[in-house]
Amino acid sequence: MTSDAPPAVFMTFSPAGGGGGKPVAVFAGDHGDLAARAASAGAPLSVFVTAQDDLNVHLELFTPQGRRGSSDSGALAALVFLQERGGLGDALSVHMGGEEFSAQWCTGEWSLLQGTATVHEVEADLSPLGLLARPAWVASVGRPNLVVQLPDLEALTAFRPDAEAISAVNRATGTTGLVLFTPGGAGRADVSLRCFGPLKGFLEDAASSNMFACLTGVLCAGAFLEAGVQIIRGAQVMPGRPARLTAQFTPVPGGAEAVWVGGPVARVGG
Repeated sequence: MTSDAPPAVFMTFSPAGGGGGKPVAVFAGDHGDLAARAASAGAPLSVFVTAQDDLNVHLELFTPQGRRGSSDSGALAALVFLQERGGLGDALSVHMGGEEFSAQWCTGEWSLLQGTATVHEVEADLSPLGLLARPAWVASVGRPNLVVQLPDLEALTAFRPDAEAISAVNRATGTTGLVLFTPGGAGRADVSLRCFGPLKGFLEDAASSNMFACLTGVLCAGAFLEAGVQIIRGAQVMPGRPARLTAQFTPVPGGAEAVWVGGPVARVGG
């Protein structure tokens, strides 16, 4: 697949009214020096559509620094790009970074299958984080994360992350990331959250599908949701970079299975 057209830029997980989400540049072709094209795209993530048929989409992903294996944000942006061009079904496989991901179009958004969220409650010393004793869980969808409930949105937004403190708590609990949450939120969100991962190479993520899937399992296991609820909307509230995510799932004892996570994607510049 070749094309000399400039990339289309999208904001993934963008909240209503804009002002947040993750920018992604999508290229229709895979010719030339992909790393150089990505470096000049002006976006933190570039996606090249290398092949497509009725059931499969193949992607190559790059940051300005080099090749990246996979990204939910990149996949969602590419799917919206291809959908705009027509001829895209509502269920297919996305291939990137040597992995295959199931994707579906539902309730007006694309989402990717995250898997099963397993959860167990833990006692954790949160004092390095400056937090009093709070309910906490270890939740995993492939990678274990420590999930902690805060009392309200004010406490969530006031939290100031410290990489060393978060890393110490993660090591003590055998986890790789930290999710802080409180029920409810702006724009009729079911839950508000923030996600941190110094051990994964970032301090705070503006929109994390995997960590939201883990939180979804906690909400199911901790009886935060009404009976019969199988879809929730989350407001990720990293300061200055708000995001909206949607999870579809089946509650099961100790978590949730068939967790799909997606969100709104908006083209930049029309």
